[in-house]
Amino acid sequence: MSIVRKSEHDFQHMMRVLNTNIDGAVNIVYALTAIKGVGRRFSTLVLKKAGVDTKKRAGDVTPEELESIVNIMAEPTEFKIPTWFLNRQKDFTTGKTKHVLSNALSSVLRDDLVRLRKIRAHRGLRHYWNLRVRGQHTKTTGRNGRTVGVSKRRGGQ
Repeated sequence: MSIVRKSEHDFQHMMRVLNTNIDGAVNIVYALTAIKGVGRRFSTLVLKKAGVDTKKRAGDVTPEELESIVNIMAEPTEFKIPTWFLNRQKDFTTGKTKHVLSNALSSVLRDDLVRLRKIRAHRGLRHYWNLRVRGQHTKTTGRNGRTVGVSKRRGGQ
């Protein structure tokens, strides 16, 4: 089944939203997940709050709808999105709950790891040493190229 459009000029094949390239041919719910910090559930919720049809393709979204989507993503608490839905609850430095997106997400995670390493927390040190952090066994798995085991002797014995 083909998509029938009135004109080809209103369709955007690539869009730039929050420093991320979004494919216009993909469904808008899945296209927004290309942005760091946005998953399928958050994307669906934002689209419903913005009043955008979730069955649309990303290239068919109008600039006004796109602007409202970005506004809701930037300040989700103002649009009555519950705080348990946000990805940064009770921030360590500010104490506020917010939703971090795109480049800010990677810088926030990096700052958290630097803080944990600075206070010499076990989790921060494990991150620093590139070891498993959450209590997994490390005797046999996750060796990353460091082979450990029995090797054959030379000389045929």
